[in-house]
Amino acid sequence: MNSAHRQNDRWRWLTAGAVAVCLLAFTLLIGLLAWQGVRAFWPQPVDHYQLRSPDAEPVALLGETLQAEQQQTGWRYLVKTGNRDFAAPDFRVIYSRTPAKPQQPKDVLVLQRRSGGNAYGWLVALQEEGETLSAQNPYALLQQRLQQVQTELHQAANIRRIDMARLNARLEKLQQQADEQQRNNRFGLQEQSEFDANRAALQRRFNALTRQLTWLQQASQRDTLILRDTQGAEHTIPLTQIVAAWYPNSMSLPQKAQHFLRQVWQFVSDSPAAGGSESGAFPAIFGTVLMVLLMSIIVMPLGVIVAVWLHEYAGRNALTRLVRIAVVNLAGVPSIVYGVFGLGFFVWLIGGTLDQLFFARALPNPTFGTPGLLWAALTLALLTLPVVIVATEEGLSRIPDALRQGSLALGATQAETLWRVVLPLAVPAMLTGLILAVARAAGETAPLMLVGVVKMVPELPLDAVFPYLHLDRKFMHLGFQIYDLAFQSPNIDADRPLVYATALLLVIIILSLNLLAMILRHRLRERYRLMTH
Repeated sequence: MNSAHRQNDRWRWLTAGAVAVCLLAFTLLIGLLAWQGVRAFWPQPVDHYQLRSPDAEPVALLGETLQAEQQQTGWRYLVKTGNRDFAAPDFRVIYSRTPAKPQQPKDVLVLQRRSGGNAYGWLVALQEEGETLSAQNPYALLQQRLQQVQTELHQAANIRRIDMARLNARLEKLQQQADEQQRNNRFGLQEQSEFDANRAALQRRFNALTRQLTWLQQASQRDTLILRDTQGAEHTIPLTQIVAAWYPNSMSLPQKAQHFLRQVWQFVSDSPAAGGSESGAFPAIFGTVLMVLLMSIIVMPLGVIVAVWLHEYAGRNALTRLVRIAVVNLAGVPSIVYGVFGLGFFVWLIGGTLDQLFFARALPNPTFGTPGLLWAALTLALLTLPVVIVATEEGLSRIPDALRQGSLALGATQAETLWRVVLPLAVPAMLTGLILAVARAAGETAPLMLVGVVKMVPELPLDAVFPYLHLDRKFMHLGFQIYDLAFQSPNIDADRPLVYATALLLVIIILSLNLLAMILRHRLRERYRLMTH
């Protein structure tokens, strides 16, 4: 008895140790991602290096010191100098025989730009249409003009994305109605007059929006900033290219915290296609969440139906054994194989057939015969289908047969027993399968590269134009954005903190989706717990 007890204690400690190691590894992973990702948003001090050597020219650098280490021959400094467009590259390595003592001028300005990375220097002047603006507080004037320019850019983006898109949709619908009437020989003089009047009204509205858009673009481009770099050269930067500006060396801790929160919000809410920063992640966040939701809607009914058929109706025979073997084997197929299958079957076969049947007038430009959101969701649903089937069937097997027999004895049919007794008790197991499916699907990247994900999209799959949800459009994904920043970026060193920040964002989204499913599973499990006793 004591020997068996000691044996159980060993297994308990072994299990507890394994769980502790897993939790520690996960905590370290989150900590690493958070620590490295914070660097992309926390305002770092800017150092001004002025190094002189008797056998070399003086070195003057301005930037953020990322690394300072002592070597055998002296000191090595890695400095992020920015100014990529006129002083490439972004990073410089400098060596010094003695420890460098850089200064941190209070008036050094950092500019976060929409392209080209950060710019470092000193504010010389603000200009409006070539005329220098005078102000007692140039920095306050700069912030005011930046806010005004961003408002104008936002209004212009809304006109292009919403108002003009709606007008284009109405023009296309009007033209389609006219073409339909002509094919049916019902396009007479009255219909022609109505068509011309409606088209002219829409064209007048479109012209008015075009004039408003042109005015906003001209108004946003009238202001420029003169920045002097550490070499004394002055550079003209339009305010339309600037996202934010700050003096990092003169900021207090509360100001840095406020700046950090603004940068984080800008990262998760900006869109490069809408005029935001080049690192905006909102389209990727939106595409990831929407794809996972669509995949869940598709895979859950299919997985539950297959599991119910296998456990409740099929019985034990050679066919069911073959199906179970196939399901287990499908769970081990590499994800890229699913991507190739989705490209060939969903995109080329089904999508091409739909184009031939319903969108023949748009050919040779494909509508559904090209990678898009729908085919990506279907491909990932096929990839995660074995997980849902196995989890649901295990849940069905844990339901006591006495409940089924009692329901049948009371006069219920097998279908009523399944619908009112068995399936409610199996809902927690179904949600367990959903949690596992979401965890796998949200992190997949390889198959999505073949069936719909792209680096940049001009518009989201969801907008204000009917039918509002456009399943044929391509989309962005956080996993692909991590891959692109880490391996395809022309400036990998500058984008490395964004890789960690994007990875942390993806982990948080997966955890949030799983947490919602776990909360729902817990509530349903508590609700139906008494039915099994």
